[in-house]
Amino acid sequence: MKLIMAIVQDKDSSRLSNELIDANIRATKLSTTGGFLKAGNTTFIVGIDDDRVDEVLDIIKDICQAREQYVTTPVSLDVSVDSHMPYPIEVQVGGATVFVLPVEGFHQY
Repeated sequence: MKLIMAIVQDKDSSRLSNELIDANIRATKLSTTGGFLKAGNTTFIVGIDDDRVDEVLDIIKDICQAREQYVTTPVSLDVSVDSHMPYPIEVQVGGATVFVLPVEGFHQY
């Protein structure tokens, strides 16, 4: 048995949740916040048998695609420019960060 923790952007969470339900995969959803962009994320926690891990990973990969987005920097790091003048930068958002961990025990009460 494995424990899969997948951190996805909020925009992808509903579609991912629906796909997991359609595949009869139970997941727990947690609302989380990313540290870099301070944007909302959703963390999915899935306990799954070893033979279905690839199935879960394929669903996550298909739903959670990375994309480019412009964000405004809070403070300019260039000392030659007025530090109160924020400017947009292009960053990659979306996709998923996934951890697959071994489970030593599973108990359901």
